[in-house]
Amino acid sequence: MSIRPVTQTSRARPAMEGAGVHLHRAFGFGDPSRMDPFLLFDDFRNENPRDYMAGFPWHPHRGIETITYVLAGSVDHGDSLGNRGTLKGGDVQWMTAGSGILHQEMPKGNAKGQMHGFQLWANLPAHLKMTEPRYQDVKSGDIPEIIDDDGTVVRVIIGEFWGKRGPVDGIAADPQYLDIFVPEGRKKTFKVDTRRHAFAYVFDGAAKFSDAANPRGVLLEKEVDGQEVNIRDLSGNRTLVEFGKGDEVTVQAGPDGVRFLLISGAPLQEPIAWHGPIVMNTQAELETAMRELRNGTFIKPAH
Repeated sequence: MSIRPVTQTSRARPAMEGAGVHLHRAFGFGDPSRMDPFLLFDDFRNENPRDYMAGFPWHPHRGIETITYVLAGSVDHGDSLGNRGTLKGGDVQWMTAGSGILHQEMPKGNAKGQMHGFQLWANLPAHLKMTEPRYQDVKSGDIPEIIDDDGTVVRVIIGEFWGKRGPVDGIAADPQYLDIFVPEGRKKTFKVDTRRHAFAYVFDGAAKFSDAANPRGVLLEKEVDGQEVNIRDLSGNRTLVEFGKGDEVTVQAGPDGVRFLLISGAPLQEPIAWHGPIVMNTQAELETAMRELRNGTFIKPAH
């Protein structure tokens, strides 16, 4: 067994999308080979309804799959296939845009006005870029939750882990998507297929991710009594942790425990032509998509 070293850490950066939704972007619209097969990861978390109520009105997607995971509040969604629904706390939606889909996502806060969720974009391989669009909503109660003897909790959203399989399947990237909580001071090791790119995203608490031979952490800021202070070797809130090669990830939880997403997927290693929500393999394919979007032929008839 070989523990994956930490190759890079970074803080998610503030961004604005849709009709004015304030969010934090961990990665996206950069070098697509960095996280292949994943293209973008957003953390949308707000306590002020003015920062999210305008939502994400009707917009197109082609050539990708999106995985939306809601923690607090809800998201009303609709699409050009006629699907309608609401994602609530703990729910997941997987959407394969394929040949093209128009959809909208309108977030709402909980009783306290809080809204929190994540969206991950996964690339589709060339032979599935123009596949028929489809989607799946998964309720929170259908997601397996495993509680280890030491208090570690793992929600298996996608893939197989500790003998449980997540309910979201059929995603071309065949990812593993775990929501993990490790209690205060605990050290845990989690297996990850060595053939996959992997990253962790810390969204609550702090932890140290490292390997015995080459421990590496990062100086991150944490607010204490209104002042930001450095915490050595801890990856804290809204931190993206990227890993090198290996088949295990080890984490040492900080003084308040840590909750993070651990996501991995097999790289496609294909050329990418990318413009906003449309991701193809060639510039010619991208130009065709944009032309069809303009002339009203973007949505293809069902087979």
